[in-house]
Amino acid sequence: MATSDFVLGGLASVGATFFTNPIEVIKTRIQLQGELAARGTYVEPYKGIVHAFVTVAKNDGMLGLQKGLAPALYFQFIINSFRLSIYSEAMERGWMHDHKGEVSYGRGLMWGAIGGVVGSYCSSPFFLIKTQLQSQAAKQIAVGYQHAHTSMSDALRQIYTKNGIRGLWRGSVAALPRAALGSGAQIATFGKTKALLVEYDLVTQPTLNSFTAGLIAGSIMSVAITPPDVITTRLYNQGVDAEGRGLLYRGWLDCFVKIVRSEGVYGMYKGFWANYLRIAPHSTLVLLFFDELIALRTKYIRQ
Repeated sequence: MATSDFVLGGLASVGATFFTNPIEVIKTRIQLQGELAARGTYVEPYKGIVHAFVTVAKNDGMLGLQKGLAPALYFQFIINSFRLSIYSEAMERGWMHDHKGEVSYGRGLMWGAIGGVVGSYCSSPFFLIKTQLQSQAAKQIAVGYQHAHTSMSDALRQIYTKNGIRGLWRGSVAALPRAALGSGAQIATFGKTKALLVEYDLVTQPTLNSFTAGLIAGSIMSVAITPPDVITTRLYNQGVDAEGRGLLYRGWLDCFVKIVRSEGVYGMYKGFWANYLRIAPHSTLVLLFFDELIALRTKYIRQ
């Protein structure tokens, strides 16, 4: 794969993350409130997206809306460097096209899932730390397990000192279904939608074409990714014992069963609208920025 595509994919995601991290903070808090408690039996410090924004700003300050930004940037750079460079390579080599030369949705799902799995595993320590920092809140609005990290570097040091390299990759395997479903749906939808918009002469202007396809891809991705995202958030944020074992969940399946039993199917879709409002614009911006950066690189090479 081209090194430049790898870097451009990472840069595209970094630019988008500055805008979408606040809604990621809100999404994480909503997913953690009422953990393993039946609906209606717990206090909800975050009653909807707008209320959550006001509550965080009031209790944690405006900077509280950008908690976990540093590890979020590292996470997004790494995962999207792999995802988008693999997507670009597959598209350029024709691996995403069928025998008729048309972009195949099925092949897009496969290559999107491969890129998501590789990127997710490599960036897992930063997702872990991002989640734990984003959940940190003032006592009166705290939800989920509260980790005593003061920064990204402090979190890296604490986790490594307590549980070694294994601790930094805790939950990484369980996060792979999230990455495969979300990335597969996004990449496949983006590539196919771009081609269809041009084929039917609906949106042919390059920038607007990328924007429209990215928005549609983000919408599909948010539906596919929310349940595994709830599970990943819970697994990454839970406390661990001296041996590094989770205090609440033993793994992905155990987490799923406990959520459904305690919170019902509703629990698997906690934070859906916050997730949608994060993913749709983030996906749109990442894919738009990536296409624009690719276009700039191509223009520069030709000059």
